[in-house]
Amino acid sequence: MGGDFFADSFGTLEAMAQDKGSLEKKDLKIGFIPITCASPLVMADPLGFYKKQGLNVTMVKTAGWALIRDKVQNREYDASHMLAPMPIAMSMGIGSNPMPINVATIQNTNGQAITLHVKHKDKRDPKMWKGFKFVVPFEYSMHNFLLRYYVAEHGIDPDKDIQIRVVPPPEMVANLRAGNLDGYLGPGPLQPARSV
Repeated sequence: MGGDFFADSFGTLEAMAQDKGSLEKKDLKIGFIPITCASPLVMADPLGFYKKQGLNVTMVKTAGWALIRDKVQNREYDASHMLAPMPIAMSMGIGSNPMPINVATIQNTNGQAITLHVKHKDKRDPKMWKGFKFVVPFEYSMHNFLLRYYVAEHGIDPDKDIQIRVVPPPEMVANLRAGNLDGYLGPGPLQPARSV
């Protein structure tokens, strides 16, 4: 595949984006997890961007990534905020039935952080993490893959030496504070909700 293939594909996508034909569907339900990278989807409504395009959008706050996946597969959502590996896993039928997914935009490409409980502030070396309980946002997320790679690079077997569980991002800080886990790798670092 040469450069012409990519130029032609990009040209086709540009043409599709400029096509102002009639809308296939005007009333849309869009799922999201309440984390920072969902901001463009959430703020597009009060800023009038959806209405400007002739869309009536209902944003649906969702508890976790598995629920997002299930609601997209059941066609309860017309679109959704997802972790980057999710559309690939869904298309391949990994962790769910295979379903073709189109990705319209990438909203976040970095910003992941490993956060440890304060009781481990002197254990910044991953070689000291044997027996730790970590959480990630989803099994098919970069967070899971990055954590596994990082600890393995430091001689820790991610399947035997530590525990990795799935917890939705909005619940990570509370679980860390409660001592239910030793750390997490998630978007962030996440901040606990504060009342003003």
